[in-house]
Amino acid sequence: MKARVPKNLGGGAQNMNSMIRQAQKMQDQITELQEDIEAREFTATAGGGAVEVVVTGKKTIKSLNIKPEVVDAEDIEMLQDLIISAVNEAVNQVEQTTEDEMSKITGGVSLPGLF
Repeated sequence: MKARVPKNLGGGAQNMNSMIRQAQKMQDQITELQEDIEAREFTATAGGGAVEVVVTGKKTIKSLNIKPEVVDAEDIEMLQDLIISAVNEAVNQVEQTTEDEMSKITGGVSLPGLF
């Protein structure tokens, strides 16, 4: 018995070369976007601006500013909570920006391990 291949599935090598070119273009765009995001800075505040943190796209803290009126030796826990909150918000901004901008390139398809 002979297997029949539908006529519209042709193209063979040409189709494969086109797919490879598209994949390479997408990979180049992703690499460029990753480099762009890593060069950016993301700022978040907590406590109405009492604590401000600036994080790079690589998720490293670049600066941390604390207003003097928030520093209370009797309430270190509040200051710690404000710092944690600001850092977490800045990291979330990096992750959300990365996810949003990557989905524009990938058409919403999740590519595990890429970002």
